[in-house]
Amino acid sequence: MKTLRVLSPTAILGYGYPMESFRRGLAARPDVIAVDAGSIDPGPFYLGAGKSFTQASAVKRDLRPILQAAKELGIPVLIGSAGGSGARPHLDWLWDIVMDIYREDQFRLKTAAVAADIPKEEVQKALAAGEIEPCGPAPPLTAAALESTQRLVAQMGTEPYLEALNEGCQVVVAGRAYDPAPFAALPILHGFDPGLALHMGKILECAAIAADPGSGADCMLGTITTDSFRLEPLNARRSCTRRSVAAHTLYEKSDPYLLPGPGGRLNLEQTVYSAVNERVVEVRGTRFEPTPYKVKLEGAGLVGYRTISIAGVRDPIMLEQLNAILEDVRTHVFGQLEGASAGELNFRCYGRDGVMGSLEPEPVVGHEVGLVIEATAPSQEQASSLCGLARSTLLHYGYPGRISTAGNLAFPFSPSDVDCGPYYSFTVHHLLPAVDAGRRWFTVVKEVG
Repeated sequence: MKTLRVLSPTAILGYGYPMESFRRGLAARPDVIAVDAGSIDPGPFYLGAGKSFTQASAVKRDLRPILQAAKELGIPVLIGSAGGSGARPHLDWLWDIVMDIYREDQFRLKTAAVAADIPKEEVQKALAAGEIEPCGPAPPLTAAALESTQRLVAQMGTEPYLEALNEGCQVVVAGRAYDPAPFAALPILHGFDPGLALHMGKILECAAIAADPGSGADCMLGTITTDSFRLEPLNARRSCTRRSVAAHTLYEKSDPYLLPGPGGRLNLEQTVYSAVNERVVEVRGTRFEPTPYKVKLEGAGLVGYRTISIAGVRDPIMLEQLNAILEDVRTHVFGQLEGASAGELNFRCYGRDGVMGSLEPEPVVGHEVGLVIEATAPSQEQASSLCGLARSTLLHYGYPGRISTAGNLAFPFSPSDVDCGPYYSFTVHHLLPAVDAGRRWFTVVKEVG
């Protein structure tokens, strides 16, 4: 039976993986090593600021054995969402790490970098033509939101990987990519069913998270055949079960049966999960249904600057009336600080509703609350002033029933106020029609070897 093996070392480059697991994966003679290098999950800052949420030293540590194995086994390495958010600064950052490894280890593979940045002018034309639609619950895109966007990328599908592989590239470092794309590319190139290939990629992109116990810092092997694929964790203490694999298929999905992606969707209505043994699961029946080709756009723009202060509150008298106290402090601060109306002041009460805020179904206060004072403003100086006044006002606020005249807050750190620098928001989270799978956008910008 025709088979192809895909080795996924870690959920994201920089998260790490046990070398024993990796060596076990190499012993299985994989046909490709594929790895995700990023995610939108850490929020808009990293896209807007052009910075990675992983450390260069950790990424280099993970990548070196992967590139060495590719050289020794003669297999390709496919990387998605370079540098975290996959914009050009992130792509350049990861490219430099790859080049450092080549220089230090004195070898080089034919390597291509594929950019995912979309010219804003292209999106403006599509917006004017009424072609842009929200992705999920996002509001309609406006010209003002697009204008405020500092970095704009689109999720590429498998097509740029296929073209690079057909050109003989051994390593492909891609910008923002549809998560399953680097894992599904080689199977699709070799004629395997795209539904099975993309479903397998959907699970492998998180490495061993789909195992039990799950971990994003461990390796997973996927083996695809003509009518199924198998998943095997490469750490002896982990197992893939029908439940763990089926549950991870639902990861980050709003529909349990229809999973959209660029150029089509996965239909899982007839998918069957079967246990091969106590550690391996086989998956059958997933179908790929072509749809008009659209790519998901992601954009971020600068909003302002942030300063925070972290404190603890333990006085039961104060906790009983915390909402009223915080509102009174807010009123006092904005009445005292000149120009403060240009900023915002938020209080996050952990131990009550700090995680879910107004959506918390059981906002019950315990014997203590962790309080985060967050001030945002157009400049760092304004944010710092706003936070400082809020912190000092709350520290000595005289609330009804107060007995002690000492401070109301316990600060775990000194200095108590932390300037967080610029903060960003997602300005674009929309779908754009892509003619010819977006080949005019997803271009090779660097190549060596």
